[in-house]
Amino acid sequence: MANHHEHTHHHEHHLVPASLNKIFIFCIALNLLFVVIEAGVGFIYNSLGLLSDAGHNLSDVFSLLLALIAFRMAKLHATHHFTYGYKKATILISLVNAVILLVAVGAILIESIYKLKHPEPVSGQAISWTAGIGILINGLTTWLLMRDRKKDLNVQGAFLHMMMDTLVSVGVVISGILISCTGWNWIDSIISLLIAAVILFSTFGLLKESLFLSIDAVPSSVHLENIQQEIEALPQVKSWHHLHIWGISTTENAATVHIVLNNIAEMESVKPRIKQIFLSAGISHSTIEFESVSCQCQDLKCS
Repeated sequence: MANHHEHTHHHEHHLVPASLNKIFIFCIALNLLFVVIEAGVGFIYNSLGLLSDAGHNLSDVFSLLLALIAFRMAKLHATHHFTYGYKKATILISLVNAVILLVAVGAILIESIYKLKHPEPVSGQAISWTAGIGILINGLTTWLLMRDRKKDLNVQGAFLHMMMDTLVSVGVVISGILISCTGWNWIDSIISLLIAAVILFSTFGLLKESLFLSIDAVPSSVHLENIQQEIEALPQVKSWHHLHIWGISTTENAATVHIVLNNIAEMESVKPRIKQIFLSAGISHSTIEFESVSCQCQDLKCS
């Protein structure tokens, strides 16, 4: 039996760039300032709506802070107990943010249905101006996060949070204008329900991917069939088995595979080619075990 374990560790850490860290810090400070302003106006004008929205915006600040913590944890070095470092925490945090988004959508739905049954006049000019400021601040934050939203699940989660707040603020302004023109107070609730539906649709993908990654599913960015076909196309390879691919973090992936070679002496020449297949597929950490044709794999439930 000729078993050779080749561990190819490629430390191409796809860490969040420093510029994005600065963007998150800026967005947290900006939105925290808006929470203070909104809560202050709510107290002065005795507006329960503004106070409630200030509390909601505070939860978004918390979500941005969670994403920033995830980026910092991904940079921590591995230990004897956490051999991959704390990168998996980024997946757990993205899952938490997805759940927070769903809770926020639920709150919007409950409040919208209540207002639909008990319509109230839209608040005065000060509240409208506050909603307008919310559009500017949340819109700016959304725009800053837009470019990198597809690079990391936590950025995507933060983007969705801020997009939701922007839409809510736009909805408040639009409903205020329509109600001022028509006197139909129920328009506010209808627009809120439409906004909640849009956010729910956008959040589903984030929740699904975060949940799947948390239980070590193949990341959606990795095309498993292409990897299998490319390995099979190598002339030195007779067969393969025990291929497993999972996400270490929201930006880094890992894989293990057993490769059966026609000639075990070609192991060193074929190893870089298989390594490149994984790298091209976005998998930066790979562990490859080579076996000869006569080898009987001893791993239990090897598949």
